[in-house]
Amino acid sequence: MFIQRTVKSAPSKCLAAVLACWAFLAVSAYAYAFDSVALQHEAVSLTQAERAYLKEHKKITLCVDPDWVPYEHIDANGKHVGIAADLLALIEARTGVEFQLVPTRDWNESLAYSKAGKCQALSFLNQSVERSEWLIFTSPLFSDPNVFITREEHPFISDPATLENESIVFPEGTAMEGLIRERYPNLEIMLARSEDESLDMVSSRRSSMTMRSLIVAAYTIRKNCLFNLKIAGQLPLYMNHLRIGVHKSEGVLRNILDKGVQSITPQEKGRVVNQHVAINVQTMLDPRWLFASGGLAAIIAALWGYWTYRLRKLNAALLHLSNTDSLTGLANRQKLSGCMAEAMIRSHQYELPFSVMLLDVDNFKKVNDTFGHLAGDAVLQALSAIAVSELRPQDTPGRWGGEEFLVLLPQAGAAEAIELAEKLRSRVGEHEFAEGLHCTISIGVAEMCASDTPDTLIHRADKALYRAKNEGKNLVVLG
Repeated sequence: MFIQRTVKSAPSKCLAAVLACWAFLAVSAYAYAFDSVALQHEAVSLTQAERAYLKEHKKITLCVDPDWVPYEHIDANGKHVGIAADLLALIEARTGVEFQLVPTRDWNESLAYSKAGKCQALSFLNQSVERSEWLIFTSPLFSDPNVFITREEHPFISDPATLENESIVFPEGTAMEGLIRERYPNLEIMLARSEDESLDMVSSRRSSMTMRSLIVAAYTIRKNCLFNLKIAGQLPLYMNHLRIGVHKSEGVLRNILDKGVQSITPQEKGRVVNQHVAINVQTMLDPRWLFASGGLAAIIAALWGYWTYRLRKLNAALLHLSNTDSLTGLANRQKLSGCMAEAMIRSHQYELPFSVMLLDVDNFKKVNDTFGHLAGDAVLQALSAIAVSELRPQDTPGRWGGEEFLVLLPQAGAAEAIELAEKLRSRVGEHEFAEGLHCTISIGVAEMCASDTPDTLIHRADKALYRAKNEGKNLVVLG
């Protein structure tokens, strides 16, 4: 099933947009056939209690977002369709669960129905502290980064905290709205009624930017031919880890659904996504006009191809600059955020340990005040070199901000992470950064647990670092 967009405008209306959309799709659109046979899978193994639950509960009431294309929506026939619907169909086939759709007008009503117990499950949502008051969650069913969408002239966004006098628009009821409101009070929050409206507000300069899922943003931009918009950066640390939310009273149901979620392979998810992301543009234009405009479309396509080639070269250089801290040469916060999300997903999928250490130079202000800021910069550079030499090849150190560094430790549990941290702390303490200049570091360590998000894992490491500072500094503390 391919999502179709019908263009019924006359040749005199929106000519440039239609031709640009046609040329863009001719060069870059792709489609993959959906192979239902390949998606078949053996049923998951259920416990006796889980089988008894399904025997007693013939149907599971389900609330969804009725307007979140291409993830999910309710079509004109009242059917749940989209990426989420297809993934849930796989879970139904493998677990024996049968969902019964509870129609709602919008996402806010779906949340209200879930909270009131009118539906046992919510299909595709991020876990949050607020939602955890009444929901328990499966493992991530699908993960996708959040990205900033701006007009094409807007500069790259490496840190939203540095933006001034700018606004950001969200569709009502999104989890990211609360996060931005709390973490980035420098941004003016605006609300829209839908995904399309939020992007249109950016396109028409009524808002500086929006922040949406990469798949939803790319789909909507291409579907609506919004070629004055671009992806201008990724939100540090936060990805959409979309899960099935289940009412707290339904622990057995959550366990059943989690088994279904974990049975779905990355290849199967890829085929489902490809089925829905491809767009077929149909036109009601006069065929003679199309033939006459073919030469113009070919020229546009050729210019688009040339521009794409140049843009890729520029983007490669920009990517390196945007991912690297200019002072230390280590990964910057943006790069660390992406690496951390990928490492957590990989660790969860393969049941491998993963830890982080958050370290800070003790009394760094005193270093700057006594020896000068150039000496302070030299300390950070030397500390970076020590970290690279002392850590394992698979570890990723980076500058988190100021004199604070984050180190990602894949395949390292708490014990090994503490050992690595102590080794680094001792090495830094022995180093003479300049004549008469010795520094120490405090380190907070945290190991990922099954319920962790990047935010909660960093928060635990940060609390451990705070304890190390309060307990005398030059310490390693496990959070």
